[in-house]
Amino acid sequence: MEAVMMQNMSVSEVEVRLIYSTTLPVSCAIILLNLLLILAIACSRRLRGAQHFFFLSLLVSGVCTGVALPFIPWMGLNRPLSFTSCLLVHVFPNFLFLAFLCNLVLVHYERYRSIASPLRRGQLWLHRRFLLPLLAVWALPLLFALLPAFGWNNRGLQERSGCCPRPNTTALPHCTALPGECCSYRSVFPNSFIYLEVYGLLAPAILSIAAMTCRVLCITRGQLRGITRVQRAVADREQRRRMELRYACCVAAVTLAFLACWGPYIVYTHVGVELLLRRAGRSGRTGHIVLSCVGIGSTAVVPLLLGLANKEYTDPIRKLIRNLQKRCRNSHASTPV
Repeated sequence: MEAVMMQNMSVSEVEVRLIYSTTLPVSCAIILLNLLLILAIACSRRLRGAQHFFFLSLLVSGVCTGVALPFIPWMGLNRPLSFTSCLLVHVFPNFLFLAFLCNLVLVHYERYRSIASPLRRGQLWLHRRFLLPLLAVWALPLLFALLPAFGWNNRGLQERSGCCPRPNTTALPHCTALPGECCSYRSVFPNSFIYLEVYGLLAPAILSIAAMTCRVLCITRGQLRGITRVQRAVADREQRRRMELRYACCVAAVTLAFLACWGPYIVYTHVGVELLLRRAGRSGRTGHIVLSCVGIGSTAVVPLLLGLANKEYTDPIRKLIRNLQKRCRNSHASTPV
């Protein structure tokens, strides 16, 4: 019995090192870059419109996703926790990622509507009542994530092996749960809840983002053709070819960025869920840890790409960096030798 316990403890130590070594660097980078963009928007007086508030909310949710990233791989492991603590460590990261995804859909929808109806941009209800969608993208994910706390859980089927031992056995060190009580995602999320979240919320959100992106590219293609027809009399063939080449490069960049950011997460949502529902062993747990880190981390890069590709957000950062460089040079120049 003691040999089995020591083996389980050594495996858990390996898993802990794997989680922290893969999530902490990515989490710190995501948090710092999002905070940098938030600082750039907050310091600029020109960025005070509804679309900038939507993007600011997305960046805040990106920071929250970076904070929650180290906790997400733990959701696939069994831990000796009480049911209340088990609810907290599963519901809170789930809420933060759902809020991040809802904010991402809102930003894409606002940009799509602004491009599809540029002449009526100021009349969009998203701009006139921007507080309502901002409240919705945070409140609705919270309500859905709290459903297990309201009773939609498998507390009666809580697993009782692999964590704290049953009564009349030697207790594991640092075991804070009751004898036989083990925290698992299966005790918090029923299979129906997992399928509803993945295929009822996450998959439609990703498909809607892909559809809006494709629609924006089609609108841009139509506008490019109109510009080409207008400039056909004055622009030479070489200039029109450069415009076509620039559009093709834009389509290729958007496609590659979408596949690079969403591809790992789509793999994680399908392969990871199957590994969890099939009660995979140690190799399955390791695969779930790696998939969750890569999938969530790549998805959290999306708002950073959107922000760094916008000169309105990068110009304040450049000015800040130039001012810091000037101050450093002036301080070195004024320092007596």
